[in-house]
Amino acid sequence: MSEKTLIIAEKPSVAQDIVRALTPESGKFDKHDEYFENEKYVVTSAVGHLVEIQAPEEFDVKRGKWSFAHLPVIPPFFDLKPVDKTKGRLNAVVKLAKRKDVSALVNACDAGREGELIFRLIEQYAGGHKNGKFQPLDKPVTRLWLQSMTPQAIRDGFQNLRSDKQMQGLADAARSRSEADWLVGINGTRAMTAFNSRDGGFFLTTVGRVQTPTLAVVVEREEQIRKFVSRDYWEIHASFLAEAGEYTGKWFDPKWKKTEGDAEIKADRVWTQKEAQAIADAVRGKAATVTEESKPTTQASPALFDLTSLQREANGRFGFSAKTTLALAQSLYERHKALTYPRTDSRALPEDYLPVVKDTFKMLADSGMKHLAPHAALAIKDGYIKPSKRIFDNAKVSDHFAIIPTTQAPSGLSDAEQKLYDLVVRRFMAVFYPSAEYLVTTRISQVVGHSFRSDGKVLVKAGWLAIFGKEAQDEDDKDNKDGKTLVPVKPGEMVRTETAEPKGLKTRPPARYSEATLLGAMEGAGKMVEDDELREAMQEKGLGTPATRAAIIEGLINEKYMLRDGRELIPTAKAFQLMTLLRGLEVDELSRPELTGEWEYKLSQMERGKLSRDAFMREIAEMTQHIVRKAKEYDRDTVPGDYATLATPCPNCGGIVKENYRRFACTGKSGSGTDACGFSFTKSPAGRTFETAEAEQFLADKKIGPLEGFRSKAGWPFTAELALKFSDEDKNWKLEFDFGNDAADEETGEIVDFSAQQSLGVCPKCGGNVFEHGSNYVCEKSVPTQAQPTPTCDFKTGKIILQQPISHEQVSKLLETGKTDLLDKFISNKTRRAFKAFLAYDKENGKVGFEFEPRTSKFPPRKTAATKTPAAKKVAAKKAAPAKKAPAAKKAAAPKAPRKSSGPGLTPSAELAAVIGSEPVARTEVIKKLWDYIKANGLQDATNKRNINADAKLLPVFGKPQVTMFELAGVVGKHLG
Repeated sequence: MSEKTLIIAEKPSVAQDIVRALTPESGKFDKHDEYFENEKYVVTSAVGHLVEIQAPEEFDVKRGKWSFAHLPVIPPFFDLKPVDKTKGRLNAVVKLAKRKDVSALVNACDAGREGELIFRLIEQYAGGHKNGKFQPLDKPVTRLWLQSMTPQAIRDGFQNLRSDKQMQGLADAARSRSEADWLVGINGTRAMTAFNSRDGGFFLTTVGRVQTPTLAVVVEREEQIRKFVSRDYWEIHASFLAEAGEYTGKWFDPKWKKTEGDAEIKADRVWTQKEAQAIADAVRGKAATVTEESKPTTQASPALFDLTSLQREANGRFGFSAKTTLALAQSLYERHKALTYPRTDSRALPEDYLPVVKDTFKMLADSGMKHLAPHAALAIKDGYIKPSKRIFDNAKVSDHFAIIPTTQAPSGLSDAEQKLYDLVVRRFMAVFYPSAEYLVTTRISQVVGHSFRSDGKVLVKAGWLAIFGKEAQDEDDKDNKDGKTLVPVKPGEMVRTETAEPKGLKTRPPARYSEATLLGAMEGAGKMVEDDELREAMQEKGLGTPATRAAIIEGLINEKYMLRDGRELIPTAKAFQLMTLLRGLEVDELSRPELTGEWEYKLSQMERGKLSRDAFMREIAEMTQHIVRKAKEYDRDTVPGDYATLATPCPNCGGIVKENYRRFACTGKSGSGTDACGFSFTKSPAGRTFETAEAEQFLADKKIGPLEGFRSKAGWPFTAELALKFSDEDKNWKLEFDFGNDAADEETGEIVDFSAQQSLGVCPKCGGNVFEHGSNYVCEKSVPTQAQPTPTCDFKTGKIILQQPISHEQVSKLLETGKTDLLDKFISNKTRRAFKAFLAYDKENGKVGFEFEPRTSKFPPRKTAATKTPAAKKVAAKKAAPAKKAPAAKKAAAPKAPRKSSGPGLTPSAELAAVIGSEPVARTEVIKKLWDYIKANGLQDATNKRNINADAKLLPVFGKPQVTMFELAGVVGKHLG
């Protein structure tokens, strides 16, 4: 039996590329389900992370983990566990690694810290559990390090495999990063959640070693914006008439010098209208002397792209999110082989890369890409491609070099991929082109002791700007607001001040972060530096790595700490509350970007073998203990912060309502609290924090919603309305969740008045008007009204369906066209996953139900034998036929509500039949019948209406004395067959 080498790639597509590249040299591979094999190699792949770290059972308490009692959790070593979704793949890879004929392993995961970690954890897991922990497999390991995915680059990589010893520094840094994130993230999140949940409920408060300092950067900018007080200032603009024509100028103070302090004071601003008007009146119509200075200047092209600069440019130019740009660059690298490795922090190329660059220019010149080829051809013809320390510098290349095109011309790119590819190619070519040359003119016109400045800038030689054409000229025009050229003025010529007018302006707050500027802030560890060279000098101390920054931003948005508004990123009330807490607890470690930047720097030092893993992890453990101790020992009533005062008065006594850390509370008419009436409501009901404007609306209207983002005690998300209701027992107003438990109006006979509402449309069943009512949109004829006390119609559809709020606009569209837009926030009760669907009216059943969009492949069909022959086409058509049944999802509409099924029904168990009867019934009809029974027998708990008490009939169904309304569906499901 010949010995073989197992090659483990990070993704299946890379495994296929490796097989294709090795086949000419090592022979044909046989394809199996999860691997390829020939006489020399077995090639398989992970699908990203297959194994993750966890604390060993004996060091991590599962029960009560959100309380301070079991914190901090700092295990002496980390255990491993399979990632649930990919257990099958992991077992297949481990089985191959353990094969007796496999004598060596090659780590062919992506060339970087994460790729190293993915392989190391799989290899350790394959070694099995010995002496209480997982041990390595003990087979020799080498590293395939690929910067490009072309077949030749892969073959070259196999000729230059790196030793396990060479990779030890990177492996240490990878494990340390993973364990540090676990320690700080788990302990920090549990500690802050425990602190915020002290008053009851479950307020999940996630923190992270990188995500929280990033959030701090955004919150601090928003605080500056909120506190900013705009000031009026004036500029004086004049026009001057010379013999050759007219030009404009702006007043400035030539004696002004920039000083520390007020950044808004500038040479061309005056701060009173009176002074501005006096200057304008003094110079208008007067003669002016002119002095000017013209000098040539050059502008070199920007440096090559690393991932962060590419993400920033793509965000600014196309509005792509950092996540989108990374996905596109990864596809261009992995699938199309058109770009080099994208997850890089370098903007330089290796010093021996000149021949490859020349080959790349030849490919571009011959590629047929008409918008790029001529520029590549000119560079070759005029000899632009030559050694330059600015481009080729080994000192600025670590594991990876800058992102550039490969020698392989791409085809079949999507529109977005083409845009990104063009961006990289133009930057790549531009860096070899000559600098752009300008003639810059500064003209000073002096009138009765006042100076006016005019600037002109004329492009003499386009140089690298020629590659960008009109686009570059447009950018240049933006920078040069006073015009590109100035009319000439003869030496000694006097000009006349034709017009002079003051222009009133207001100072503006700093701009909110976009993804482009936030990526720059993360790269510079919170210090916004626009200068490329300065930022490059600081990049080793950034927040996160180029590969993780997009995921950090997305994570903050998913956790509702930030939201996207166009291109702006805006922090939410939840973000402000977290920052208030961290400042109040004095936990600087979690909110200071500079400190986390230092850690990233230390990880990079570890990669180079200049810092030990043990020393780094000791620091992380100490910091973790400090965070937990600060939260655990905090004993004051509230956390100090910058809190709001609401404009709406207390509904109970008319006093002033103010915010504190946990609540909005009445402070009495004096505002001091001495005469407070006791009214208050929590800032974060069920883990969702009120925005100040929402709290204001809630107090004024005594109701709000539906709102998303609430969490049950079990951690499940839900959507609900909130109401302020008066409690006779407490003689005060209380916040309650309104789940729309409306009594059936036709049973109570209570008259409903729709006169204050505007109809949303015509009922598709009877032609009546549809209005909002309680938790539903209903036909006016389905409830008792003055005009028709006895209901005759049963049309209704929920305001919230599977956590998806249904807006008035969507209901109107449904009633008018029979279908809503595609809605994307439905949450499956079964899988807890989000899904997209239309709501559509099903005439046959007279109900509103789901309709799903037809599924189409993301990729064009492959050119296979099956698509070449008519017979094969017929077979393919037969196989594809079921897809045409997609619209039948309409028929899945349920008897009574949009999410119900109209199937034949399910048979209740004997226990459940004792409550609702033994007839087969739809699942959601069961819930309705149960609710009717619960209400009729008054089984909702008096102190907490979300709890349901079991009577003699319900006890065998529930299996316990009490369940929550969130458990009800799950409990009932066990009794339906």
